Amino acid sequence: MKPENEKLLLEAGAELGFDLTAQAETFGRLLDLLVTASARTNLTSLRDEWAIVLKHFIDSLTCLRGGWLDGEQRVLDLGTGAGFPALPLAIVRLELHITAMDATHKKVEFVERAARELGLTNVEPLVGRAETLGRQPGQREGYSRVVTRAVAALPILAELSLPFLALGGFLVAQKGVLDAGELEAGTRAAAEVGGDVRAVDTFTLPVLGDARTLVVIEKTGPTPQRYPRREGVPNKQPLFWRAT
Repeated sequence: MKPENEKLLLEAGAELGFDLTAQAETFGRLLDLLVTASARTNLTSLRDEWAIVLKHFIDSLTCLRGGWLDGEQRVLDLGTGAGFPALPLAIVRLELHITAMDATHKKVEFVERAARELGLTNVEPLVGRAETLGRQPGQREGYSRVVTRAVAALPILAELSLPFLALGGFLVAQKGVLDAGELEAGTRAAAEVGGDVRAVDTFTLPVLGDARTLVVIEKTGPTPQRYPRREGVPNKQPLFWRAT
């Protein structure tokens, strides 16, 4: 990582309330791994170091706002892609036990390799779709937290995520700008699958000022056995919502 981008990492981290000095070298190694792997296969569309620092590393850490991930937790990163937010969270919060799940093998393979090379023993890779894994013993109701980052509309996230949560657990969904229609549908979908919206936190990304929203949903009751619906249905027919 170039010195100016390490400085950017530290300054943006400080805006979030984190001193990342001790983790800067590890983030630098992750950046090198990501850039090298992306030259061979399409893991991320971002190529500039500063963009990766802000839009992957720092953006991933914004889900720590509000303390929802404090303490030792079993966390599922649903739709991790190239490991975001799983890898930055694992670097900063060693007490989190994170399962990084994605349906794309090459992305999960990168996460597994990166975690191994960075010495992150608190990351477990998992290949599969939420509609299938959310019905499996050990996965269904197996997590205290689920995190998602720009995966899908809120009603879809509620249906796919809440089956994984134990009662009293929380979904922490990272979104951009969230309109009232999506929030309303997401609230109704959450209630349908056993959840209740607890917080809607709007803020801006450090340095860039891009709009961000954290939506936090608590698992307040059991998810009916009919959810999640079969593969592809939640995306094609989101509960209570139709995009315009």
